Amino acid sequence: MQASDRFNINSQLEHLQAKYVGTGHADLNRFEWAVNIQRDSYASYIGHYPLLAYFGIAENESIGRERYSFMQRRLVFYL
Repeated sequence: MQASDRFNINSQLEHLQAKYVGTGHADLNRFEWAVNIQRDSYASYIGHYPLLAYFGIAENESIGRERYSFMQRRLVFYL
């Protein structure tokens, strides 16, 4: 691998990290990365009705209760 290839890969990675917030950055530690993944997962569960229905059936809870539960868990990561 040549130095120019390494620079090109690093510049592409920096471009992606600037464009997409979830890809992190060079100073992101393991804990912050894990929190981002969990927060994004809960947001996905809330935003996709079939996933909410699946979790509701699996936990024998209403879909509204599951949505509320996921919102509460997601808010914990912002504090």
